[in-house]
Amino acid sequence: MKLDFKPSELFRGTQILRQANNLAYAFETSHAAADADGAPNAYHPADKGKNCRRDAHIGLDCLGNAGYPDLSWWSDVLVPDPNDPQHAFVQPTGPTKGFFVAQTALRNPNGDKYDPATYVDATRFAFIVNPTGFEKLPHVGRVGDVGFATHLASGRSSAFIIGDAGGGSDAQLGESSIALFEALGFPGANPRTGANLPRDTIQYIVFPNSRRPGSAIWPRAAGDIRQQAENLIGTTPGIHAA
Repeated sequence: MKLDFKPSELFRGTQILRQANNLAYAFETSHAAADADGAPNAYHPADKGKNCRRDAHIGLDCLGNAGYPDLSWWSDVLVPDPNDPQHAFVQPTGPTKGFFVAQTALRNPNGDKYDPATYVDATRFAFIVNPTGFEKLPHVGRVGDVGFATHLASGRSSAFIIGDAGGGSDAQLGESSIALFEALGFPGANPRTGANLPRDTIQYIVFPNSRRPGSAIWPRAAGDIRQQAENLIGTTPGIHAA
């Protein structure tokens, strides 16, 4: 998209561009990291202690990337076992029996926290991740807000929702779900190794305050997210088709 946005602040080296009335903001970055959180097969107990890049894994992601079991913040990623809170809960039934439950910041407010369906599946839904600290900036998106991403070299584009947050004090803009990278033309994006990720620039446009209210925030159909994002692209001043 061609944008009549004005440069604003930098966030960890990435320029934020703002629409005149703060109806939207954008950033362009070649930094890319894949998020598997929310996928019911994201993390598996048998992967404990494995090297993220060198060793084969059962789960989509490495337990080290979830901080498990050694770091205090692992419970922000994995659901603790109610009977043994020092360990993560293992799914007892279903097609992903034996895997941990990986949380996302966006979730069904009425959902069962031990049910993977409560969270946003990174393999099925296009979402981006707000890095830790980004929420302190004014007029930025929160979980549940929607946006639109374009891989500039190919022109491939996708609507998205802000589905997760975190990553620590060094986290950068540009982390997105496996499904978003696939929609942009990069199937098989690997959160463990970084394989199959784009190395060139993606443009992200985000619409603050676009999330659904209350219990309507999640779940949502992918088509509903796409329609809302496309409507906002078409009606927000300062955004033009390239």
